[in-house]
Amino acid sequence: MIYLKRVYDAVDVRDGTRILIDRLWPRGVRRSTSNIDLWLKDVGPSDDLRKWFAHEKDKWPEFKRRYEAELKENPAFEKLVDIAFSTDPITLLYAASDREHNNGVVLFKMLEKRVEKIKKTQ
Repeated sequence: MIYLKRVYDAVDVRDGTRILIDRLWPRGVRRSTSNIDLWLKDVGPSDDLRKWFAHEKDKWPEFKRRYEAELKENPAFEKLVDIAFSTDPITLLYAASDREHNNGVVLFKMLEKRVEKIKKTQ
């Protein structure tokens, strides 16, 4: 099972392994009390793409396309696939305030598809 939530949302016992998927550490979150099990920052969008997007909704379709292209060639994504396939459950954590237009939404969908594809071939 894979979940997606904001890093600022309450921790739930059903979260399982909590993985921060942003390149930057979230504001106001103390590392010592964050309840984050793994910070996989290299799976986040590149700095150039992140800065270009700047959470502008009109750029969402192009951001999504570019980020998916980055993920297809990203070793950190493959590491996340391995984690998702071998660890149950996991929760992907992002800091963006927009719950519909952020890197977590793109990553979550790609990860779900990849894990399902692997399960079908076994």
